[in-house]
Amino acid sequence: MLTLYHGSYLVVENPDIARAREHTDFGKGFYTTPIKEQAVRWSERFRMKRGQGVVSEYVFDDASAKETLSILEFETYSDAWLEFIIACRRGKDIGNYDLIVGGVANDKVFDTIELFLGGLVDEREAIKRLQYEKPNLQYCFRNQSVINRYLHFTASDGV
Repeated sequence: MLTLYHGSYLVVENPDIARAREHTDFGKGFYTTPIKEQAVRWSERFRMKRGQGVVSEYVFDDASAKETLSILEFETYSDAWLEFIIACRRGKDIGNYDLIVGGVANDKVFDTIELFLGGLVDEREAIKRLQYEKPNLQYCFRNQSVINRYLHFTASDGV
């Protein structure tokens, strides 16, 4: 079992992919992280915009899930990671994955992607610019039945 966190402006006991945003790092899905501090940072953004921030906590039955799910995992920031993020940010559905795991593109992602697509920086420079200084990791659940079966809400905290 793995503990995962989600930062938002409200408690999310029953994640619903239908409510997820489009054109994000790994496409439309429910995003979590095993790093509580990262979820707190996410929720603090909501607190500044909406007046409230909440971190919801879940247990993920990762051992069972890994045996049955279609999982794409980016172990490092790489050319493949960058190409995947660019495709997802452009709204292209890449692969039929239940879960995607990998690093988070930082807040300057749009500027960096524009520089890369405009030929002003190469892939190596783009990847370097997209990396956070702090450790980070995201789990993007892209299948509602997977969430319902393997991800279980346990608690929440206001930030």
